[in-house]
Amino acid sequence: MEDRDFRSELHFSASRSSGPGGQHVNKVSTKMELRFHVASSELLSDAEKELIAEKLGARINAAGELVLVSQSERSQLQNREKVTEKFYTLLARALTPRKKRTPTRPSRASKEERLEVKRQQSEKKERRRL
Repeated sequence: MEDRDFRSELHFSASRSSGPGGQHVNKVSTKMELRFHVASSELLSDAEKELIAEKLGARINAAGELVLVSQSERSQLQNREKVTEKFYTLLARALTPRKKRTPTRPSRASKEERLEVKRQQSEKKERRRL
């Protein structure tokens, strides 16, 4: 994912962070918001766009933009780096195909162990009735 350069398609905006921080938080715009328009991206194939829309649908707004926010750091630059890193991580996770599960059967020993535990439980409850 890192081999593609999405920088031209990413749009950043800064605003004032919420939360504690006193006077600094009230006068400095350190919160960074990243917007990426999935449908108009030239670096993604149609299949990849569908996958992203399916897996990251909750983070995509009505305008079709993937919106990510970072406000944990005290500097705008650090928050920008953090939100960019978050973007690449999310994109990589969304585009990585899920590993197919190979069906397995319970072993004979595990079946017997389960039945033994059930038998003991049953006996315990049976003794309570007496």
